[in-house]
Amino acid sequence: MPITQERLGEFVKTVLQVLAENDSTLPSQEAIRRAEPRLQPNEHERELLPNGRVRWENALQWYTVDAVKAGWLIKRNGIWYLTEEGKKATNLDPLTLFKTAAQKYKEALVKQRFAGAEIKTEVVEELTQDESTATRNTVIAVENAESMARSEFEAYIDALGPYEFQDLVAALLRSMGYYTPFVAPRGKDGGVDILAYRDPLGSVPPRLKVQVKHREQKVNVSEVRELMGLLAKEGDVGLIVSSGGFTPDAEAAIRGSAKHIEKIDLNDLIKKWDEHYDRMKEEDRRLMPVKRIAFLAPEEST
Repeated sequence: MPITQERLGEFVKTVLQVLAENDSTLPSQEAIRRAEPRLQPNEHERELLPNGRVRWENALQWYTVDAVKAGWLIKRNGIWYLTEEGKKATNLDPLTLFKTAAQKYKEALVKQRFAGAEIKTEVVEELTQDESTATRNTVIAVENAESMARSEFEAYIDALGPYEFQDLVAALLRSMGYYTPFVAPRGKDGGVDILAYRDPLGSVPPRLKVQVKHREQKVNVSEVRELMGLLAKEGDVGLIVSSGGFTPDAEAAIRGSAKHIEKIDLNDLIKKWDEHYDRMKEEDRRLMPVKRIAFLAPEEST
């Protein structure tokens, strides 16, 4: 018994709504997890497929490929991002949403294959039907690999103690070209966890004063203000690294601060670790070792 187009549209619409309610970005598996109780999949939709995937989750991934081509969704490194057009799409009814995205996907396939050349409608239908399955399977394989890698990073970081996480942040800063003459020892709580300089003596700005928060709770506005108070000298820059993220008020305070403050959340940390990994010394790499596997990335995965 196939899942109807309207129901498939409901799957996609719900996950777009979940993203809209969460600052337009979530790890893909978290977005799916939050969509499930709203969708209340029935027994048929919960069945396991031969590929080991749950039917409704597999269908959702399959048809979010259309949402990417419609310009509603961006998928990158296991994270889903909702676009402004995607926010507007949440106002569509599920069937219209499904058909609109499907048409956009079909048009994208034809454009990619024929580079805008005019072809007959019946050829388009045959082309999109034949190529769609292969393309979607490739997209989903890459996305699943990225999502699995993302989950492993999260689990690894979550298992770290606060000082191990602090050492990880210091290693990242060193890979970005900073010297770290001070990393707070265990038991010390002087407000600054890491000092990072562009030169060994700290004579060249910026001079980073870093606070590291490794916990489930988000950084709040009062913690941002505490860091502001530590930026006393010209050339001082504040940096808050938080594995638990930031409240909206904290983010607003950072953006509006008269003193220069930057933030790194878990997404940023994982991304920057990958970007700068090749520049790290071997002892720093060992803090969170990475093995890269290359895929031929389809256009639809970006």
